[in-house]
Amino acid sequence: MNPVLPISLSGLQAATTRLDASAHNIANAQTPDFRREVVQQQTVGTGQGQEQPGVVVTIGKSSEIGADLATDLVEQMSASATYRANLRSIRTQDELMGSLLDIRA
Repeated sequence: MNPVLPISLSGLQAATTRLDASAHNIANAQTPDFRREVVQQQTVGTGQGQEQPGVVVTIGKSSEIGADLATDLVEQMSASATYRANLRSIRTQDELMGSLLDIRA
């Protein structure tokens, strides 16, 4: 099976998690004793006990108290670009599969 779809879908989910965490951090920046959510990503492959390759995310808390709005804004831009790139990969794979089906028909 072609691994593009599961890799891209896990990338979309990871980007969504990153966007959610940065939005949460920005919304709670003025909360006393607030600790930012930090998202860690790790790639996985078929040889690491996973059926499908892709990205696994975990959410933790920052060790420091306080907001970091600049980091969260950059994280939102980065996650948005990652989301668009993964979406484009899915669209390209879909177009290629359509072309292959047209050739075989």
